[in-house]
Amino acid sequence: MQNRKVSKVRLFFRNSLRRLETLFFILKNLLSERHFMYLSCVVVAISTAFAVIILKSFAHNVFLLATYVNKYLKLPYINSILPVVGILLTVWVVKRLLDGKIEKGSSRILYAVAKKGGIMPRKQMYSQIITSSLTVGLGGSAGLESPITITGAAFGSNFAQNYKLSQKDRILLLACGVAAGIAAAFNAPIAGVLFAIEVVLTDVAITAFIPIMISAATGALVSNIVINEEVLLSFKDQYEFDYHNIPYYVLIGLLAGFVSLYHARTFQKVEAHFEKLRIKGYRKALYGALPLAGLIFVFPMLFGEGYETIKTLANDTPQELLDNTILEQFRDNGWVLLLFVGATMLVKAYATGLTLASGGNGGNFAPSLFVGSYLGFLVAKFFTLLGFENIPVANFTIVGMAGILSGLFHAPLTAMFLIGEITGGYGLMVPLMIVSSVSFAVSKQFEKHSMDVKHLAAKGQVFTSDKDKNILSGIDILKVIDTEVQPLTLNQKTEDLISLIATTPQAQFAVIDDKRKLIGVIDFEKVRPILFNAFQVKYTPLADLMTVPAEVACMEDSIEMIMDKFDISNTDYLPLIKEDRYYGFISKTKILEAYRTKLKEMLIE
Repeated sequence: MQNRKVSKVRLFFRNSLRRLETLFFILKNLLSERHFMYLSCVVVAISTAFAVIILKSFAHNVFLLATYVNKYLKLPYINSILPVVGILLTVWVVKRLLDGKIEKGSSRILYAVAKKGGIMPRKQMYSQIITSSLTVGLGGSAGLESPITITGAAFGSNFAQNYKLSQKDRILLLACGVAAGIAAAFNAPIAGVLFAIEVVLTDVAITAFIPIMISAATGALVSNIVINEEVLLSFKDQYEFDYHNIPYYVLIGLLAGFVSLYHARTFQKVEAHFEKLRIKGYRKALYGALPLAGLIFVFPMLFGEGYETIKTLANDTPQELLDNTILEQFRDNGWVLLLFVGATMLVKAYATGLTLASGGNGGNFAPSLFVGSYLGFLVAKFFTLLGFENIPVANFTIVGMAGILSGLFHAPLTAMFLIGEITGGYGLMVPLMIVSSVSFAVSKQFEKHSMDVKHLAAKGQVFTSDKDKNILSGIDILKVIDTEVQPLTLNQKTEDLISLIATTPQAQFAVIDDKRKLIGVIDFEKVRPILFNAFQVKYTPLADLMTVPAEVACMEDSIEMIMDKFDISNTDYLPLIKEDRYYGFISKTKILEAYRTKLKEMLIE
C-alpha cells in the first residue's frame, strides 16, 4: 500500500515536470528571444536560490546541534567526530551514486566557459548539493559557496541545453546561475552580479548585465523571503569610518595580500601531497579526516563554515571563542586570545586542504572570509593591547574579510560590495576600497592568477584578462589539424613525393620511420629546383630533401604556445606529435580562421 502511494507521488511529479517543460517550449515560441531569456534567468535564479536554502539551512542546523551537544551534554568530541563522518559519507556517495567521480571547485565553471562552450554535466545540478551538505554541513572546514555557484551554473547551462539556446545564451545563463547563487547565499545581489562579471565572464556587453541583474535580484529576494536571517552571514550594527585609522587599514591590506598568498600556497601544497598518495577511497578519507578531527578538537572554530565565529569576533565577545577549548581558563587574557586567534587563522589553510583533498566537497570562499575576519581582529586587538585608543575592532574584523577575498580570488569589486551589503550599509566603503585594492595589488604582484584559476591558466584551459589568449584557448585543436596527407618513409622515392604534390595543395610533408616517429620534414619551396630537374629527381634520395623542423607542435600544447612556435620557426605549417608519434600538420591559416569564428561566437550581446 505504501509503495503504491510513493509511486503515485513520483508519477505526479513527473507529469508536473513534463507539463511545465511543455509550457516553456510554448513560451519559447511565443516570446521574443530576449524576453524568453529574461524568463529563463528568473527560473534559473529561483532554482539556485532553493538549492542555497537547502544547503545553508542544513549546515546551520548541524552547527546548532553540535553547539548544543557541546554546551549542555558536555560531549566535546562531537565536533571532531562529525567531520570525519561527513567526509566518509561524501566519499561513499561519490563512489556509489556518482560513478566514482565529482568535479569540485569553481574552476570547473571557468573551464566549462573556456573549453566546453558553457556545457556542464547534468549531475552537477544535484551532486554538489548532496556532497557539500554532507562535508560542510557535518563540520568539514570548507565553504558552501563554491558548490552553490557550480549548482547555479549547472542549472543555467542545462536549462539552455534543454531548450536548445545558442552558445552565447548558454554561457549567459550559466553566469546568471552563479550570480543568483552568490546573491542568495549572502542576500547580496550587487556582489552576485560583480562576481559573475569579474570572475566568470571576462568579456561581456552592457546588455548582458540585465539578465545577470535580474537573476541576482531574484536569488536574493527568494533567499530573503524563505531563509532565516540567522542562517546567513550578516551584521546589523552600523559601522562608521574614521579617517584617522587609514594607516591601519593600509596595514591590513598589506597583511591580507601576504596572508592570501600563504593560504593559497599552503592549501595547494596539501592538495599536491594528497595527489601523490597511492591510497584511495576510504583510506585516503581517513588519512585526511583524522588530522582534521585533531585540529578541530584544538581549534573548535574550524568546524564548518565558521560564520558564527566571525559574528562572535565582530560583536565584541571574542572571549567566547575560548569556551570548550583547552584554553578556556584563559578566556579573560587578551594576549592568550590573540595568539589563539592568530594560530587558528594560520591553520585554517591546512584544515580546508585536509577537508577537500581527502575526498570532501566544498570551496575556499567561506574560508577566505573566515581568515580575513581573524586577520582584521588580530591587527585591531594587537594595537588595543598595546594601549592604542579608538581602534574599532569590529570595523577591522569586517574589512579584513574583503582583504583576503580580494587577494585569493583577485576580485576586489566583489569583495568591496559583498562586505558592504552584508553589513547593511556602505559606511565602511572607503576602508573596504583601501583594503581590497592593496591586498589585490600585493597578491597580483606575486601570483598572476587567482588560486582557482592558476592551474587551469597554466594549461590554457581558462579565460584570463588577455582577450586574445581567451579566444585562442577556446579553439579546438582537433579542428585545425590536417591528417589527410599521408607521410613519407625513407624507403620511398622522390617520384612518390612528386605524386603527393600533384594531388594536394599542401607544401610540407612529413617523413617518418616504421614506428611513425617523425624523422624530418620536406618543404616544397626549398626543394623546388630539384623537383623540376628530371636528372636530380631520379638520383636524389628523400633523405637529402629532408630537414629537421625548427619547431614541432604537441597535442598537449595550448594554441597560444603553437602560435608562438609558428613565429619562432617562421612557417605556416607545423608537424604535430601525439604520444611521440606523427599525427598530422597543423595550419596557421586554419587557426586564424577559427579565431575569427570564435570571436563572433564569444560576443555576448
